Amino acid sequence: MHDLLTIIILGIVEGITEFLPVSSTGHLILAGALIGYDGARWELFNIVIQLGAILAVVVLYWRTFWTVLRGLLRGEPGPIRFVRNLLIAFIPAAVIGALFHKKIEALLLQPKVVAIALIVGGVAILVIERLVKPGTTRGVAEVSASTSGGIGLLQCLAMIPGVSRSGATILGALSLGVERRTAAEFSFFLAIPTMLGASVLELVTKRHELALGQGVGIGGIAIGFVIAFIVALLVVRWFVGIVGRRGFGPFAWYRIVVGGAALVWLFTK
Repeated sequence: MHDLLTIIILGIVEGITEFLPVSSTGHLILAGALIGYDGARWELFNIVIQLGAILAVVVLYWRTFWTVLRGLLRGEPGPIRFVRNLLIAFIPAAVIGALFHKKIEALLLQPKVVAIALIVGGVAILVIERLVKPGTTRGVAEVSASTSGGIGLLQCLAMIPGVSRSGATILGALSLGVERRTAAEFSFFLAIPTMLGASVLELVTKRHELALGQGVGIGGIAIGFVIAFIVALLVVRWFVGIVGRRGFGPFAWYRIVVGGAALVWLFTK
């Protein structure tokens, strides 16, 4: 398949799936297996275009970030707690990602791991939706430090492709007593330092490949970045609305169906 068409497809997939509890990385890996491209060549592309989706959150919630910044400069307790909570939640992924970067990379080339994780994650969502009582904590700044740490630890499960970073953090927050909208927004905001850190680490470790013009190239990454950004702008607001009305059940069934279909295809191709 022509590189430009692959770039467009992967950019759209990333923009749609980054903030849904369905695993963007898992979908990119499965898309790669379906399209038949060289996973190692596109590995850097798949990670860096996630920043396009992350930028969509910055644009959509710019008023929130501006309010937090002004509050920090004034020493207000709410904005200070907001930043504290995100930093606490970010630390576990930063430490584990730095220590086990190579092992995580090896998992990124295994579509069967993704398919199994999609099914298991879908079942977990259904169980949590049924058993967990509605949370009462509203607002990222009102989440406790210990709860933020718990969400951060659960985010590390997403290092297994197919688990879903947003799924792990949102459902983890719900399990720890955070209400739905706040859980989703905590996950959106936490994605910014997490994915920025992952992309910087990937760029540093792959800097020689970029310098030599290997892989997809800066131009292709830029196109994928823009596509992921535009698509994510549309998806994020829709996601917040549907979660408030229908919960996470539809995404759970989607994961189970896609994971099951992927397993059948992978074992029969």
